Amino acid sequence: MYLISDNIDTQTGMRLAGIEGVVVHEADALKKVLDEVVKNREIGIVLITEKLGRLLPAYIKEIKLNYRTPLIVEIPDRHGTGRTRDSITRYVREAIGLRI
Repeated sequence: MYLISDNIDTQTGMRLAGIEGVVVHEADALKKVLDEVVKNREIGIVLITEKLGRLLPAYIKEIKLNYRTPLIVEIPDRHGTGRTRDSITRYVREAIGLRI
């Protein structure tokens, strides 16, 4: 596992759990780290904070679609999730047109 975070607190917490990672704040730095991570065969799962996931959504989606590993998982940071209460139901409604 590897963490790409936008804040040191999340990195510190994950480091205490044995997960190494980096802190980045800009899209170009994030892209550079993602390029390195994709090449590293020892990394199977990448944890990325939601805030960073919003910086390069198309690039992250491209990695998810075109590479078997690593699995990229967006996680909330220390401030909580950026998703609204109905984000999953809204996603289903937009994707397939069903209201649940």
